[in-house]
Amino acid sequence: MAAPLTASALLRALRGEGLVVHEVRNWRRHNRNTKGRWGLLHGVMIHHTATEGTESSVDLCYDGRSDLPGPLCHGVIDKRGEVHLVGNGRANHAGLGDRDVLEAVINEDPELPEDNAADTDGNRHFYGFECINLGDGKDPWPPEQRLAIEKVSAAICRAHGWSERSVIGHKEWQPGKVDPRGIVMDALRGRIKERLAKPAEGPAHPGDGATGPGTDSGGPGPGDSGPGGSVPGGSGPGGSGGPGSGGSGDGSGDGSGSGDGTTRPVPPKPQHPPYEPFPGRDFFRPGASGPAIAAMGRRLVAEGCGHYRGEPAPEWTEAHRKAYAAWQRKLGFRGKDADGVPGRVSWERLRVPNTQRMQAS
Repeated sequence: MAAPLTASALLRALRGEGLVVHEVRNWRRHNRNTKGRWGLLHGVMIHHTATEGTESSVDLCYDGRSDLPGPLCHGVIDKRGEVHLVGNGRANHAGLGDRDVLEAVINEDPELPEDNAADTDGNRHFYGFECINLGDGKDPWPPEQRLAIEKVSAAICRAHGWSERSVIGHKEWQPGKVDPRGIVMDALRGRIKERLAKPAEGPAHPGDGATGPGTDSGGPGPGDSGPGGSVPGGSGPGGSGGPGSGGSGDGSGDGSGSGDGTTRPVPPKPQHPPYEPFPGRDFFRPGASGPAIAAMGRRLVAEGCGHYRGEPAPEWTEAHRKAYAAWQRKLGFRGKDADGVPGRVSWERLRVPNTQRMQAS
């Protein structure tokens, strides 16, 4: 299980995977949270729009329809492989689907069961991405778009510490759906697995990974509501199947029942994120100690910024501060932003391996 990424964290994850990302209007505060719960999150769901044209498709996914209010997903992937973010929070994209499928995603089972029920609210538990395609079996999927689908999925899985088994198609979730038509999900998951085995590519353009101009603080951006992302709303199911699917929109109940008025709890998804969370600047002071500091030192050495005599120690020392200042300067920070005390931006770019994850493996 995972708390939703904040808007800034989602943007950073996508750009960190080498994607070109566009922020659409007020996407950071655009959601359906007043109609149903948002989180915990368990996976990524891929759709096709059943539309053509980038501008009109993005507008539709942002605004929705008279019978299905937007946002209809979190992001739109166009034919050029660029991502347009349209929502942050609950979105009308998944609708009701099969609880057995959700539990298989949570457990990251090697095979998904057949989606033969519609008894569980998917809008609460999945990120949704619409890919511009008519879905008629004839409209092509350009290589750039296919690669972007892979990168988007990997970026979110990487941010949460999930495997490729946390990525599904709408057709694997809700009975009767065919999207994304023309995408073989097992093949897509295989490519995501290969991508996750390698480090992220880094931003497509210099500076895309920063959260503030010229700073290493990386504070929350507009629309961020803290570590859990958007604040969960009340209890309503959403129900959409995406822009071209004729879903039912938001309704009554919380969508997590078994169909007879009872509620079955969604089991948690055990996981550790792939990288060590930023512990805050105040952590790095004389007397601080922990395995994350030693892991940080090893990453600094790997980046050619080591100022150590021997193996980096788990205690915060002047050698650590000098090495980290070299890393900040390598990233282009100057002055007080290269003082050798880790800030959120430089820490997340360093990608210190999660020490609990290493111990568990």
